Amino acid sequence: MSKMPTTPVSMRSLTRDLLIETFHGYGCPRSKWLVGGEFERAAVRPDGAPVAYDEPDGIRWILESLAEQDGWDIVREGELPIALKKADGASITLEPGGQVELSGAPHRSLSELDAEMQRNRRALKALTRGKDLVFIAAGLTPIAAIDDIHWMPKGRYEIMREYLPQVGPLAHYMMKGTCSVQCNFDFADEADAAAKMRLLAGLSPLTTALFANSPLYRNEPTGFMSYRGHIWTKTDPARTGFPPGLRADFSFERWVDYLLDVPMMFTKHGASWRPAHGMSFRTWMEQGIEGRFPDMDDWKLHETSVFPEVRIKRTIEVRGADCVDHELALAFCAMFAGLLYCRRALDEGLAFVEEIETQGTHLERFELAAREGLAGNIGGRPLADWASDLGDIAERGLRNCLPGDMPMLTPLLQRIDDGRSPAQDLLDAWRADPSPEAVIRAVAY
Repeated sequence: MSKMPTTPVSMRSLTRDLLIETFHGYGCPRSKWLVGGEFERAAVRPDGAPVAYDEPDGIRWILESLAEQDGWDIVREGELPIALKKADGASITLEPGGQVELSGAPHRSLSELDAEMQRNRRALKALTRGKDLVFIAAGLTPIAAIDDIHWMPKGRYEIMREYLPQVGPLAHYMMKGTCSVQCNFDFADEADAAAKMRLLAGLSPLTTALFANSPLYRNEPTGFMSYRGHIWTKTDPARTGFPPGLRADFSFERWVDYLLDVPMMFTKHGASWRPAHGMSFRTWMEQGIEGRFPDMDDWKLHETSVFPEVRIKRTIEVRGADCVDHELALAFCAMFAGLLYCRRALDEGLAFVEEIETQGTHLERFELAAREGLAGNIGGRPLADWASDLGDIAERGLRNCLPGDMPMLTPLLQRIDDGRSPAQDLLDAWRADPSPEAVIRAVAY
């Protein structure tokens, strides 16, 4: 049998060892740690109807108006505006259904992060003034049917919309209907990253319960406090959740191997997006595609195509929270700043995870949290009681290491004391007045 021709190593720009070493280079000393937030909001009409890209006062108009009013540079795909950016690293991007995401610049304090969020919120509210347009803060669009929501004109989404439904029945719900809050944190080295990843992965069910805010779809109760959380379990098991072997035994080597073997959805060559048909990045590195081997830009793009509950790139991304109102979104960032940026709180949090993980499997805890929120019961204790213990740890962490940011945690601590996920407030509002307009007012951002 003849052998396949071998490509000289000199033609390959990436190796597994180089990718592992890259993660080691991302660590930085405690004095340089920053925090960044990512906030998705959906734009809808006052009756909850979806907003198209090119219609009057539509998504394209939103991007172009923000660029004009607030000094953003427009990023285009072909001739079409699809994102905004600033020199400080902040960006505004579009999710597949037109959800508008602010990816903030990295900041020294939560107060600076708050100021950035407030500027963006004021800009969005100014846009909607006098317009038939509302931005909402909910984990899932509560009125519009998924099939009625318009696709955004981005090449990667054209490929994802075909690929993901083959592996997950609710993939289009995730793409077009969901919104979340995320926060990004630094790490010192591999050991510090491993501890933080372990903590965040273990806490993900409780995170879902604390910020559950998607109980309605098509203006009817879904049976879940976080239907968004449930949707993610039906999207793509290869790239969502969290690989079991990495929850308890994380390393950069294991993470790179996970990324190398996740089926790819797409590649990009110049301006051209191409389906990858499930080929692994490892195979691309070893064999190439039509004579082309991946470079670091290809790797960074591939990193954005996996969606676990916790993701590490240059920073650690805390995911898994439904979109919530401004104060609670900031409290989300404050809680994890207290847990991750104070060593004592991190250690206490890891001990907390060890205790809660004795109660059933990770999936069982996650499904309970998505369905019942803080009212769920684990090990004979309401999740609100578990959340109270976690809130105490986060509060001590902030007091000891970030005392100036203490007030920002208060709205979450109050909600824990009340034992109510945000979804319960939305359901109460729906029961009082189930008209689409009233529901949208209840989640207006």
